[in-house]
Amino acid sequence: MGITLHLLLHSDRDPIPDVPAVYFVMPTEENIDRMCQDLRNQLYESYYLNFISAISRSKLEDIANAALAANAVTQVAKVFDQYLNFITLEDDMFVLCNQNKELVSYRAINRPDITDTEMETVMDTIVDSLFCFFVTLGAVPIIRCSRGTAAEMVAVKLDKKLRENLRDARNSLFTGDTLGAGQFSFQRPLLVLVDRNIDLATPLHHTWTYQALVHDVLDFHLNRVNLEESSGVENSPAGARPKRKNKKSYDLTPVDKFWQKHKGSPFPEVAESVQQELESYRAQEDEVKRLKSIMGLEGEDEGAISMLSDNTAKLTSAVSSLPELLEKKRLIDLHTNVATAVLEHIKARKLDVYFEYEEKIMSKTTLDKSLLDIISDPDAGTPEDKMRLFLIYYISAQQAPSEADLEQYKKALTDAGCNLNPLQYIKQWKAFAKMASAPTSYGNTTTKPMGLLSRVMNTGSQFVMEGVKNLVLKQQNLPVTRILDNLMEMKSNPETDDYRYFDPKMLRGNDSSIPRNKNPFQEAIVFVVGGGNYIEYQNLVDYIKGKQGKHILYGCSELFNATQFIKQLSQLGQK
Repeated sequence: MGITLHLLLHSDRDPIPDVPAVYFVMPTEENIDRMCQDLRNQLYESYYLNFISAISRSKLEDIANAALAANAVTQVAKVFDQYLNFITLEDDMFVLCNQNKELVSYRAINRPDITDTEMETVMDTIVDSLFCFFVTLGAVPIIRCSRGTAAEMVAVKLDKKLRENLRDARNSLFTGDTLGAGQFSFQRPLLVLVDRNIDLATPLHHTWTYQALVHDVLDFHLNRVNLEESSGVENSPAGARPKRKNKKSYDLTPVDKFWQKHKGSPFPEVAESVQQELESYRAQEDEVKRLKSIMGLEGEDEGAISMLSDNTAKLTSAVSSLPELLEKKRLIDLHTNVATAVLEHIKARKLDVYFEYEEKIMSKTTLDKSLLDIISDPDAGTPEDKMRLFLIYYISAQQAPSEADLEQYKKALTDAGCNLNPLQYIKQWKAFAKMASAPTSYGNTTTKPMGLLSRVMNTGSQFVMEGVKNLVLKQQNLPVTRILDNLMEMKSNPETDDYRYFDPKMLRGNDSSIPRNKNPFQEAIVFVVGGGNYIEYQNLVDYIKGKQGKHILYGCSELFNATQFIKQLSQLGQK
């Protein structure tokens, strides 16, 4: 669009008097003050103000007053409410916010000492973002939610907000040209609001698919992964300061074909594919070199080429595909580095063992070795890995272990260096949840180890997968996916039969759990209040693959990995 400079609002900016400026900001107190200051200092030629979330009347008046005082009214060219207060990480996945995400975190919603007013603020923040999301989609959803949870509070408020907007026909955001522009024109989508508390095991689960692993073990945030490159140690003289590690960051984007294809694949398959890509690239690279050398062109000027008509075509195609080859090379290098970093974690922490064992626990299959052995094995995983495993066991258990057993586990965990605070919280949570409902089942899944990868094992491979199990996943639905399946396909199931039903388009809001609409939905949005993860996202993506013509979007109030989640549980469990 010809924009050559972008700056953060609160940075020191010099005046550029002959240039129009586009603002894209949240309408917060401090942001508005800063914009008024810009007007007073006459920084730019004209101002296009875009608010991420709707700006209140009083704040709009503040800007108008500042513009008047600065004699800049004519320079404010446009003012827009953009309703974009959410972040889209994938075509089918979004999170609410990145800044102040502690405000809507799992911990914030589940703090025992939270006041009603604080809870209102948290809920309003979530509802504001969800409202923006539906304005952007251009569709009014039918809302279903579980009773007695934070998800229900969100549903009630969102229903009210959508209803009020629809009633004000002149200013409704859902009429006229915006409708039908969405991909969801003829049929309304279903919004399923679930509470994180219905399934606390999945966010702690070790995982086996590429994207979820990257998020679990590496520093992966807003689609960018930051890696530390270990620099060679051997060649530094004794006593020298260790070299600083280089940090490299890579963006994993929709443009990256390899990522798009393999982000949901089991890890060994990813390693194998990277290897294949590398080999096919090398073949092409040699082809270019070969063509050049056949024609003695390594150092020649290009003039000589034109005489060799037959080879010209070959060479032209080789040369024209060079940029493409280089891009391919960049992606292969990127994934080689990322996958190698993931593999190091898998091997060092025996993550394949954890993953397989947790799958067995969650699907209630018989366990081949005792939980205590894994917890007490100094070579298996970090203290946090052990804590995650134990919490999953504790959450999934039909009946909690006896006090004596629990003491034994606690001692083993403490000896392994674990912080027991998260367990404190989960214990309280479980006691509370037991009153509310029975434990969630995770379907019966089994992972079948198929002998180690033979292809990747050959010595030429970048990835030494020795000792890493090649686990193949069977599709089984996680609780969130199961709930969605019941509601989307209109199946009757005790788990979801008493979910509340809201239709903001109905004139009288009636509180019922009886759906008016009896047909299965084609489009659905699942939103997890209290935080989501890539394991659940991937599970939904896999589920919908088998359903022709149906779409699902996954959203959550924040996206956390197990480390971040354990930290929140630990804060909740502190005495």
